[in-house]
Amino acid sequence: MYYVNREQIAVRLQSITEIASALHMLASNWQATLLEGLAQERALHLAVETVTDVGSFLIDGFILRDASSYEDIIEITGEAGAFPADMQDTLITLVKLRKPLVQEYYVWERTVLHPLTQTLSTLLPAYKQAIEDYLEREL
Repeated sequence: MYYVNREQIAVRLQSITEIASALHMLASNWQATLLEGLAQERALHLAVETVTDVGSFLIDGFILRDASSYEDIIEITGEAGAFPADMQDTLITLVKLRKPLVQEYYVWERTVLHPLTQTLSTLLPAYKQAIEDYLEREL
């Protein structure tokens, strides 16, 4: 029997609605201001952390193989069927942003609308639903 911490997964999935909404607003009204750039940066960072946290809980709960990187978290959960295969490349691109966002923030282009900002506004809610469906199916 698996112990999947559904409560902690749910808490993290709840944040997706706000993150996706913020990304949508930013993409729709982009004026390249410093405040928008910082908001985009934080929303992308929250998206990375949410996806990797959820993936880590799935890996731990379903006793999947250990992940060696953020990209590996996405690959492992994708192989397990936690989300549709067509999301995987975008999610890997997302988690690759963690290092620039957290460690190389001083060179981040804050006046440029990142290509993932618009994409994630629709992909993240679909990811949330896919994870919820996966948990229902597997538990």
